[in-house]
Amino acid sequence: MSNSDPKARPKPGQWPPAPESAAMPPSSWAKRTGFRPKFSGETNASDSGQISLPPRPKEQRDAQPDLEAGRVRATPPLPPPAPPPAAVNGTDMVVAVPAENKDQTVVKRRRDSDGGSGGARKDGSGHGTNGAGTNGAPEGPRRAVARNEEVIDVEDDGFAAGRHTHMKYELRDTPGLVPIGLYGFQHYLSMLGSLILIPLVIVPAMGGTYEDTSMVVSTVLFVSGVTTLLHTSFGSRLPLIQGPSFVYLAPALAIINSPEFQGLNGNNFKHIMKELQGAIIISSAFQTILGYSGLMSVFLRLINPVVVAPTIAAVGLSFYSYGFPRVGTCLEIGAVQILLVIMFSLYLRKISVFGHRIFLVYAVPLGLAITWSAAFLLTEAGVYSYKGCDVNVPASNIVSDHCRKHVSRMKHCRVDTTHALKSSPWFRFPYPLQWGTPVFEWKMALVMCAVSIISSVDSVGSYHASSLLSASRPPTPGVVSRGIGLEGLCSVLAGLWGTGTGSTTLTENVHTIAVTKMGSRRAVEFGACALILLSLVGKVGGFIASIPEVMVAALLCFMWAMLSALGLSNLRYSEAGSSRNIIIVGLSLFFSLSVPSYFQQYGISPNTNLSVPSYLQPYIVATHGPFRSKYGGLNYFLNTSLSLHMVIAFIVAVILDNTVPGSQQERGVYVWSETEAARREPAITKDYELPFRVGRIFRWVKWVGL
Repeated sequence: MSNSDPKARPKPGQWPPAPESAAMPPSSWAKRTGFRPKFSGETNASDSGQISLPPRPKEQRDAQPDLEAGRVRATPPLPPPAPPPAAVNGTDMVVAVPAENKDQTVVKRRRDSDGGSGGARKDGSGHGTNGAGTNGAPEGPRRAVARNEEVIDVEDDGFAAGRHTHMKYELRDTPGLVPIGLYGFQHYLSMLGSLILIPLVIVPAMGGTYEDTSMVVSTVLFVSGVTTLLHTSFGSRLPLIQGPSFVYLAPALAIINSPEFQGLNGNNFKHIMKELQGAIIISSAFQTILGYSGLMSVFLRLINPVVVAPTIAAVGLSFYSYGFPRVGTCLEIGAVQILLVIMFSLYLRKISVFGHRIFLVYAVPLGLAITWSAAFLLTEAGVYSYKGCDVNVPASNIVSDHCRKHVSRMKHCRVDTTHALKSSPWFRFPYPLQWGTPVFEWKMALVMCAVSIISSVDSVGSYHASSLLSASRPPTPGVVSRGIGLEGLCSVLAGLWGTGTGSTTLTENVHTIAVTKMGSRRAVEFGACALILLSLVGKVGGFIASIPEVMVAALLCFMWAMLSALGLSNLRYSEAGSSRNIIIVGLSLFFSLSVPSYFQQYGISPNTNLSVPSYLQPYIVATHGPFRSKYGGLNYFLNTSLSLHMVIAFIVAVILDNTVPGSQQERGVYVWSETEAARREPAITKDYELPFRVGRIFRWVKWVGL
């Protein structure tokens, strides 16, 4: 403790001295001198959201810090570090306020919409405190910390809450109407690919027209806006956009290519869409029960970074047979699209315009806009028009060798907005059951139920990573269960409206928050409202539907690669160099590719003529899988589920990670906030409590809230 006699203390100067009993370990020589290595143009190593502690000094060898939670055993007081200068190499400095004693909770002063602003904030009783802790004690001396250095506040329960000073706005910050609008638009525009690409894949696979694609795109935008508002208000309350996840794409394609849908006469699209709706509604009800019953809180004990990493990586890797084979149908467009996105996201990522890294944040929409414009100009100039050849004539009916030679370029390189824009109205309101009454098939519903578990695993990893970036502390297990339960309800809405997939937290949220430095809940809500209004303009859906399939495939190559990398990035919370973790992740990834290949190739001879294109062959396994019992529905469920890469990765990873011995530090076990401790801290309560005092009604439900 510092001396209580004010006269005995040194006079405050430009650099106030540190307390004699430092509340946090001293910085290394690199941090004291201001040395900051930069391996990348964006942030330092701690910017990924991982909570870390400074290196241990020699006399503190016995202390065992938890790499994720930051828990450190009690150690004797350490001598104070030398005060650093106010600025190093022209870098501004910020101030970290350590706790005066163990009972005092340090809560970071913030500007938020719940009442805290400027130099004063409110404690749990609603009384204002000006620079004081929760017990009214004055703040201790200040220690200067470099701007890019991660500030670690040692809380009363020993939890070291990592705060990222490089974030522009955190969870409850309200920067103002204009910044909220700009950042909300930026957040959604950066994730445009995740929102619109899935309908552009599944609707043509169902035999839908340009008009059908336009209507589904508008419906997806509408449902995404509504479910995002619901999730930020009554779910986990984290700034996470909800939408059609790639987790649902593979099972949707498997259902679309089921044997009972082959050779249908009439409108195949509506018939298959109603089957998808029924399967999504039943699986969403299962996910809702999983969350709101509290089973998810128990299930969380089995979900750790070593499980999440290969499972999500397998989602992206599973579409390798679809990606570049579709790009190859028009290389001069698809290859340019891929190269542009790579150039923007990697080579030009450090370029800032008005303080915004537009090339890094908008790599996908910029690449799409440039390539689409070039293809449109080439189409209008007649480059893809050949004399005597009609693009609308089926390839099998083309007699001329000249037309046969160029039929691929005519069909895949052209940008024709005429049909899509003419068939789309200016105003259209998406409504439930617009495709008809859903059809419920239990075998397809069971496949989607298995996928909803994978979707929940994906969301758990996103909750944890985004909370470390934007919130004061990770959520409690009850908040996680509440978020999963609401995602189930949101998927029910997606099934009723007919988006073709379930609604879940998009994995790309974490990357977007880390890059844009925007973690404000208000900005995401504003963007969701704008998305709802945009979905009512039918021409927007028609314009998106006019994007050529080759451009969609090129963007998906980048998005799926990004998804795989984001999944593997969860390993940063564990000891990635551990032989235990290396073997588990390696086996999970290998078997996630090899086992589905066995199911997909079983019973197919080289000379077999299949009724679907080659890039869709992995999704017709239900017709020839190894399970061939007398129960057709069971055969369908087993053959289809075990042919999904993410299901195999999850099964292998969850069994090995929970049976092979390993310490919590080695496994990187997710550390969630404890319920009782969260209720005592006003900052956590404001982050995760339900609005409009709804939480008081459900306070008795211990497992779905604070």
